[in-house]
Amino acid sequence: MYGAGARRRDVGILFTCAGRRIELISAFIRAARALGLRPSIHVADTESHFAAACIADEAHQVPPTHSTDYIRSLLRIVKRRRIDILVPLTDTDLVKLAESRDEFARSSCIALISSPAVVHTCRDKLLTYRFLTSHRIDTPATWTAQEALARRRHRFPYFLKPRRGSASRGSFVIHHRRDLEAMVPRVPEAIVQEFVPGLEHTLDVYAGFDGCPRCVVPRERIEVRGGEVTKARTVKNRRIMATGVRVVEALAGCVGLITIQLILSPDGRIRVIEINPRFGGGVPLAIHAGADFPKWLLTEWLGRKPRIRLDQFRDGEIMLRFHQSFFVRDRD
Repeated sequence: MYGAGARRRDVGILFTCAGRRIELISAFIRAARALGLRPSIHVADTESHFAAACIADEAHQVPPTHSTDYIRSLLRIVKRRRIDILVPLTDTDLVKLAESRDEFARSSCIALISSPAVVHTCRDKLLTYRFLTSHRIDTPATWTAQEALARRRHRFPYFLKPRRGSASRGSFVIHHRRDLEAMVPRVPEAIVQEFVPGLEHTLDVYAGFDGCPRCVVPRERIEVRGGEVTKARTVKNRRIMATGVRVVEALAGCVGLITIQLILSPDGRIRVIEINPRFGGGVPLAIHAGADFPKWLLTEWLGRKPRIRLDQFRDGEIMLRFHQSFFVRDRD
């Protein structure tokens, strides 16, 4: 991956499941231009109308991520439009993309995705728990639904969620056994976790092309709506940053950016709760605070070594999000 774009002046970038990720795509455009590159921006989504299409050079409607034709559809775009870098933006296609990295590489396209082993571990929350505990990284106790129901003694509340869920969908706080019995059948592949009070943080960990964690930006989550952060603050907490380094080093196979969610409990414990091997929804805050992940990635693609410090971001930067609209005519 490193140096694949050496001596290039143009770069084609395809964003999958692009949806509303305007800020991140715009950051890639700015980064490319700052490096003297001419970016050709392509966005793909299963919808016919989506916001990211309004800032791209070309938009592509593709089959659903669960379709057997999904990867073939992306490969056709890569070949026809000479895409150099593919950037996934949600969880739904990560496993398929990780397992297809070599196919994209044969088409001279870098899929910015971690190894299949890393992606499988992170997408399965029960495997994530086992991975973290095996590396002695503090994480809430986790059980399958059957294991939780079989427990003789309970310490409520619990946190119930899907084993392979995303964006907080299907997640519930459980206060009584009757609630546990009622909700387990309603959540697909439910798992049950120890409920941990405290301040939730999201970490953006830059692993680049070699998997080495070189910058960690903790973002305190102030307000979340529909699973997406709407208010957040950068926090230069060295202990939290060290946890991000430990997790990425232990995974051994990361590429690009890794998003880690954890809770700082009232007694000072740092409890890791999730790992997502992709750009998180709140990453524009980290970029604004000085951690220019898109520019660093493109710099490596050009064959140059960006100078990066572990704490290369401004402390105390706050993000306040709002909705903005595009207006297009329905051509159908």
